[in-house]
Parts: sequence; C-alpha cells; structure tokens
Amino acid sequence: MAERRTELEQVDDLDTGQLTAWMEANVAGFRGPLRYAKFPGGQSNPTYRIDSPSGPYVLRRKPFGPLLPSAHAVDREYRLISGLHPTGFPVARPYGLCEDESVIGSAFYVMELVEGVTYWNGALPDHTPEQRTAIYHEIVDRLAQLHNIDYDKVGLNDYGKPGSYFERQVGRWTKQYRLAQTDDIPEAERLIEWLPRTLPEQKRTAIVHGDYRIDNMIFADGEARVRAVLDWELSTLGDPMADFSYLLINWAMPANGAATVGGLAGRDSGIPTIEEMVERYCTATGLDGVPDLNWYFAFCQFRLMGIVQGIKKRVLTGNASNAQAEEAGARVPMLARSAWAFAEKAGGI
Repeated sequence: MAERRTELEQVDDLDTGQLTAWMEANVAGFRGPLRYAKFPGGQSNPTYRIDSPSGPYVLRRKPFGPLLPSAHAVDREYRLISGLHPTGFPVARPYGLCEDESVIGSAFYVMELVEGVTYWNGALPDHTPEQRTAIYHEIVDRLAQLHNIDYDKVGLNDYGKPGSYFERQVGRWTKQYRLAQTDDIPEAERLIEWLPRTLPEQKRTAIVHGDYRIDNMIFADGEARVRAVLDWELSTLGDPMADFSYLLINWAMPANGAATVGGLAGRDSGIPTIEEMVERYCTATGLDGVPDLNWYFAFCQFRLMGIVQGIKKRVLTGNASNAQAEEAGARVPMLARSAWAFAEKAGGI
C-alpha cells in the first residue's frame, strides 16, 4: 500500500492493545506503541495507516459483520502480493496475515507503506510531453511484466479457474445487473444476448489485476517508475486481454480529468497513441498483435454498467455508500449505449 497524499480519517475501531501484541509477535522488527488512522475512500476492504517507533505500515481488513463467503478476501490479496513481491514486480512488501477475528474483529493483513505519488488525472497536466511518454511506457511495461510472470512458479497456479475467463465474467456481470436491475434498457438487453454469443478465444492465461489504471499505482516522486501497484481485490487468473483492454479503453473515452485520455494522445502531448501502446505491449509479451479491441471495450463498459447499476439499486433502497451514488446511478443508460456502440463496431447487429 502507498501513501496517497490524502487526508486520513481519525477513527476508533481497532483494538490497539490486541493489534500491538499481534504485530510484536508476527511482524519482524515491529516495535510499539502504535497509532493509526483510516485511508478515506470507498475501498471494500477498509485500509489503515499504522505508525510506530519501528516505522509506518498499512493494514487492510475485512469489513466488520456478516459477509458473503467469497467477498472481501484479504487472504487472497495477501497470498497474491506474497507471490509477486519476490519476483521484483512492484507491490508492497507483505509482513503478516491474521485470520483470527478475535484480534481486531475481522481478518486482516499488514504490509509495507510505500511512499510516492498517485496521478489521478491521466492527462498529467503538470508534466512535459517527454515525462508523459515515460510514465505511460512504464504503465504498459509493468502490465506486460505482470502478464509474463509464470504463475506456477510463484505458487499461484490455483489462484483462479483455467480458461473461459470472459464466459465467466459475462455471466457474472449479467447476473449482477439482473439482481440490481431497476429499468428496461434496450441496449443492455442486446448486450446480454450478444456478448455470450460472440466470446473471443482465450489464447493465454496470466495473473490478471482486474482494475489496472493509472490511479491504482504509486510512482516514485519525480520519476517514471512504479513503486507499487495497488488494489488487487479483483485479481485472478484469466485472459490478460481483460487487463490490457481495460487500460486501453481510457484512450477510447473522452478525457474527463480522471484516467481517460481520449483526444489527447499524440506527439504534441507525449501521451502514446493506442497503436503505440499496443506495439509496446506486444513487443514485451512476444505477441504478434491483439484481436479487435471493440468486443473487449464493449465488455468493459458492460461491466461498469453492472457496477453502477448496483450503486443505483443501493440508492433506491437507502444503502448508498456516498453522496455521488445517485449521480452515478444516472449513468447506467449512458454506459449501456456506450457499450452497445462498441459492440456495433465489433459486428453487433
């Protein structure tokens, strides 16, 4: 985990006595006493900064209370970063996993706090064209590095089901959408019929991050070097085209002050074009090209539609998690139309 340079929330929901004792027994070099504060934001696994005489740490825990059996799997996250860290891939150093809920009330793990900066705006307005090129080359190079890791050799051969990744994903997000559905949207219905009928062939299996974008990584201050890739909650074994297309859809959507860079790429800005990103990724992974991206872009927007529909449902039932939830819910028809526009480019009828 990394210092994101945001204001921390002062909270009082961890047992410092129990936690101190556990860390003294399980985290090499740790010395108490400790104090803590919570990172803000909507992480499904609450995340804290811990400070002590032996240095800063990060703790991620499951939410308190009853949970779905497979949800908030901090043990999976810990297992993944424990497998990746020795390879040299940029993740925080793992220090310890605690599955004994009596310590702080839920399972949790502790890892290194990585110092650095997060870029929230993909346009990188405070950088030169040369700096932007270097940062985007680093982003795609680290993704290729992840996809080149031999998951068998790092003990992750059973981290996900082999093959049929997009078949499972389309089924999953169709189910999620149906469970939260509040309106009849023609484009959504077309996608639900079209996506499973046109599934692309899966040619490779790799460790997939699931949410790989510029604001989910920490860069060394003043350098085009990723110090840590964050937020592995959606990681699994799957088709690496899922990660690559999820990254590249930011080039296909208008720049909006967040991760998207549509309309900005090219020599003047220094942001590589989508074609240049494809060429660099293929060179690093040994591919001779990638399939038509429009099917994958349609799926990306379909998945986001399912996520946002879930937020809309929570608004209507009074369980929304933040003030922007109602506004986000209004995006569902727009996302359905966007997804179907990509589907049409991919041959949808």
